[in-house]
Amino acid sequence: MKRSENKSRYAILGMLTIAPMSGYDLKKFTEKSMNYFWNENYAWIYPTLKQLEQEGLVVSSQEKQEGRPDRHLYTLTEQGRAELRRWLNEPTVFHETPRNEHLLKMFFADQVPLSITIEQMRFWREALQNMLTSLEDLDRQASVVALEQKVPQGRPYRLLALSYGLHMGRAQLVWCEETIAKLEGLP
Repeated sequence: MKRSENKSRYAILGMLTIAPMSGYDLKKFTEKSMNYFWNENYAWIYPTLKQLEQEGLVVSSQEKQEGRPDRHLYTLTEQGRAELRRWLNEPTVFHETPRNEHLLKMFFADQVPLSITIEQMRFWREALQNMLTSLEDLDRQASVVALEQKVPQGRPYRLLALSYGLHMGRAQLVWCEETIAKLEGLP
């Protein structure tokens, strides 16, 4: 079986089309803008940046900071932009199974007391509500930007991804509410 390709490289290349960023900036960007569909952690970001630099897809530079270590900024090269476009032109194969620890626990929840499962569902509902609130804030900010007519090039595409997040978050929240009601009705 063929090992799946590291898609983190394309996430990083894509983020670098927006602006030069440090590893820290990339992590913060994913947390703020993409975490409802894509997440990167430092354990993947830094080795991937190093690999991308070795391949000539990004270049790094150092930025002096007052009272702190130098900041390493990464910039996309033309070769990196071409690699991103090559990947974007490939069809996406819909065979990836998402990993959802919460649903995995739900699948085997008969092994713990019902009260534990209800408590975990309530925790998940709260986390979903927080995520949805963040996405709704992003959506409101996007509306303000549209009114001020500051329309960045990638904006329509990012708004479509945001719309997906809003729909998925709302659907998951409905499922969560229904599941809690059903669990509370169990003997």
